[in-house]
Amino acid sequence: MYNTLTLIRTYLEKFILYFLATIVFLSASCEKEKSLVFTVAKGNGIPLNQPRFVEENELKAKGLELDSSLVLVTANGNELPYQKDDGKLWFIAGKGDVSSFKFINKQGTLPKGNPFNVEKESGDLTVQLNGKSAVSYRYGMTYPPGGVDSLYKKSGYVHPIITPKGDTLTRIQPEDHYHHYGLWGPWTHTQVDGQRVDFWNLKEGMGTVLFKDFKGDTSGKLFSSFTATQEHIDFKTQEKPQIALNEDVTIKIWDINRPDRYMFDYITNFSSPLKKGILFEAYRYGGGLGLRFHERLKADNCTVLTSEGNDRASADGTNAKWCIVTGESTDGKGTSGILFLSHPTNRNHPEPMRIWPLDANGGRGDMFFEFCPIRHEEWKIEPNQQYGLTYRMIVFDGELTAQEAETYWQHFANEPQIEVTKN
Repeated sequence: MYNTLTLIRTYLEKFILYFLATIVFLSASCEKEKSLVFTVAKGNGIPLNQPRFVEENELKAKGLELDSSLVLVTANGNELPYQKDDGKLWFIAGKGDVSSFKFINKQGTLPKGNPFNVEKESGDLTVQLNGKSAVSYRYGMTYPPGGVDSLYKKSGYVHPIITPKGDTLTRIQPEDHYHHYGLWGPWTHTQVDGQRVDFWNLKEGMGTVLFKDFKGDTSGKLFSSFTATQEHIDFKTQEKPQIALNEDVTIKIWDINRPDRYMFDYITNFSSPLKKGILFEAYRYGGGLGLRFHERLKADNCTVLTSEGNDRASADGTNAKWCIVTGESTDGKGTSGILFLSHPTNRNHPEPMRIWPLDANGGRGDMFFEFCPIRHEEWKIEPNQQYGLTYRMIVFDGELTAQEAETYWQHFANEPQIEVTKN
């Protein structure tokens, strides 16, 4: 009997000690679990999945620990992926006029991994999204077909751009314009020391734009980005080729959590090392962002709609905040295309456009689009000063409405308001 009571007492003492230790542990855990609630204003327009961010410094100032245990959850407790970049924590928000979110310091359970894969092979840097090729940047030299002047060789351009279901939207080296290279932006009529230099029309032999190097890249749960350095080379004004412009092109691909769309940022920053700088003359095309569409897109199966209501027949030479180009899919059973957005900080925004007429190229009506900031007004680039242009594209399958286009542009143009409501 005595041994039995002793045994029971021993078990009770151990249970009490274990219970007290558990209480202490849970109390300590709760004390360490800090959270910060904030709301994001949706702004005008219909709800669309859009990139949002919170400043890291603001979270730190509120006492939140920015370590590997940081988890982002919605108001109903669902975890969301986020990605750190340049002092910002990015995430995708999409529903409701005002969305409430919370950062918590705790161990998360979110299974979502990195949807991006970046490969360099045979002179192409290719960004894959969810196992499918989306955008490729050509850093290797591309030579023209046999029998075509070698002056048409080129590196430093984007091709192909492919929709989520697999439609290729870009084209390079078409027979009518061998110097067209997918998505690219050389300047056309320029002046260097009073002499005309053309970096666009390669057959003139005056200049070209070539890839030099990569600097900076990142890939995470929401976006993959890299920066390519390009040189605008003047062949004409000196005995030896000289660099007229140094350019950094940053390309960022966003996963906006839609099976039929992704987002594509194209940002160019440039400066001139020349003592007198360089003058971009006013001309109907050149610079900015130009895209030669795939050969299947022609006058009878390709439409244009701009923010000002202009269509394929009337848009050329007009200004716009955004432009939708939609064309027939490869299988002929649907449509696909690109929404082009110009940022308000760009020169001459709303930006002039170059859009080929319906009877282009012998009546075929091939599709070419460009935001062209110097279409109506020259631009003097002073020596060693920094200049830039920022564009965004929504690559889509199916349809994209004018209302959606305006909503995408409103978010692109205006940073979302973030309000910290409690700590």
